[in-house]
Amino acid sequence: MSGRSSLTVVLAAGEGTRMRSSLPKVLHPVAGQSLLSHVLAAAPRGAGQALAVVVGPDRDDVAAAARAARPDAAIFIQRERLGTAHALLAAREALAKGYDDLIVVFGDTPLISAATLQRMREPLANGSAVVALGFQAADPTGYGRLLTDGDRLKAIREHADASAAERAITLCNGGVMALDGKVALALLDKIGNANAKGEYYLPDAVTIANAQGLKASVIETTEDEVRGINTKTQLAEAEAVMQRRLRDAAMEQGVTLIAPETVYLSADTKFGKDVMIEPFVVLGAGVEIEDGAVVHSFTHAVQTKIGRNASVGPYARLRPGTVLGEGAKIGNFVETKAAAIDAGAKVSHLTYIGDAHIGANANIGAGTITCNYDGFDKHHTEIGEGAFVGSNSALVAPVTIGAGAYVGSGSVVTQDVPADALRVERAEQTTKDGWAKRFREMKLRAKADKAAKSKGK
Repeated sequence: MSGRSSLTVVLAAGEGTRMRSSLPKVLHPVAGQSLLSHVLAAAPRGAGQALAVVVGPDRDDVAAAARAARPDAAIFIQRERLGTAHALLAAREALAKGYDDLIVVFGDTPLISAATLQRMREPLANGSAVVALGFQAADPTGYGRLLTDGDRLKAIREHADASAAERAITLCNGGVMALDGKVALALLDKIGNANAKGEYYLPDAVTIANAQGLKASVIETTEDEVRGINTKTQLAEAEAVMQRRLRDAAMEQGVTLIAPETVYLSADTKFGKDVMIEPFVVLGAGVEIEDGAVVHSFTHAVQTKIGRNASVGPYARLRPGTVLGEGAKIGNFVETKAAAIDAGAKVSHLTYIGDAHIGANANIGAGTITCNYDGFDKHHTEIGEGAFVGSNSALVAPVTIGAGAYVGSGSVVTQDVPADALRVERAEQTTKDGWAKRFREMKLRAKADKAAKSKGK
């Protein structure tokens, strides 16, 4: 918000044992990015906006992921798992700097939006000391209830401690909270651990604020936005929600998705104008598709740039480092990797192009492969502008096919081919008239003789 500084603290110290995985919970992916990355992307950034991430002990992997997603993040460690308020106070050094607003969010809530975090700051600017994010639960069982009196939040009551009347309340705690930076540390330091688990719970800040005559408020959002991830089932549910969001955003932008529910996108997928995506396409991380391109069914692409009016698939696999120029064509059952395929070039079917550059308007015939790996190292293939490589050719890298050169079908090319030259590298064809007829007759006689001998025994 204009003129107000903020500190966002992301609590990412939970181990997530219910995920049944050696991978830390917050590093599990949704739409091609970790849960933690989604949360960090939503946190305010820019002048006057700071970010801190609280991780568990010996979680260098989580800390590294946080720094990779947000280099401006300060990392703090919660040595003991003693509750959410205890985790927040692990970042005491950052809290003590006196930011206007303190936003607390969990690293396993990937669907939280930047707009919602900004909305939570508005009541702080208008005099609230604590703001809780609530939602209307379809089934409130297990959630903490938000007990309100008009526009004031009086308390957050855990389900186990709620009365029958309180359990009938459907306004539930989403976990995300904002606090006035001037009083945040004082409130947090008053939170005790007089509960069954002996832990320090952040929701107690609401009760303490009210006891001091400070105002606590509620901002509402959808249940989807505050989904926490604790199991693989919940991870899949969050993926489904994220995919719906991404598809809707793409179509709103003007992308044609013929069967949206069959297309899987990544959070960083970029589209130009008039792009068409056919059914059953998977776009992994780092894909950019420019104006007018068509991606046909059953294509899988990762870390790829598809140029204007290019055509890909069906049944194509574009691996990292693939760059297609304007009007380039990748056909069915083609795989590319670290390949620059310039404007108008065609790789139409049954081909592997790896560690290669194909010049503009070149044509690569069916069944061609770039033999880029010798068992130890990868090697480059250079194919010049307008070259023609005949079907079923093997180009043994490192090798260069000059501009306008022609490689005859079935060739194994081990040496450079000059521009505009013809290279044919195969055995001379021979024909033996009548050989096939004689061969069949011989085999039939042998078969008959064997049957006769078997019958005579």
